[in-house]
Amino acid sequence: MKPVLVDSNVLLDVATEDPVWIGWSSSALEAACNQSLLVINPLIYAEVSIRFLRIEELEEALPAVVYRREALPYEAAFLAGKAFLKYRRRGGARSAPLPDFYIGAHAAVAGYRLLTRDATRYRTYFPKVELIAPDA
Repeated sequence: MKPVLVDSNVLLDVATEDPVWIGWSSSALEAACNQSLLVINPLIYAEVSIRFLRIEELEEALPAVVYRREALPYEAAFLAGKAFLKYRRRGGARSAPLPDFYIGAHAAVAGYRLLTRDATRYRTYFPKVELIAPDA
């Protein structure tokens, strides 16, 4: 089965025990872990780090034996830039974070599935990426 890039929103739901999303996110994460290799990149790592005071706590929450750490491919940078430009030309807010586009582009160029609860943007700008999402 294809590896799964895990979006930071899912990891943060579990780390913060989000009352709305903990059930879905923890179940989806466990299912993905049981059937695929889980992957994170430096942007996901950085976004999740806001929840932790010390890097040791973050390392414990995202152990390297569970989450393969990958660099961001330059091809993904190019694709993320093009998707973000398309978003802006469609009237997208300047405040929308480029990292979301980079995460989608990483999944696209690597051929990974993407575990996220923010399916709308990824479906719009990365329609070929297979999503694991609440409404999928």
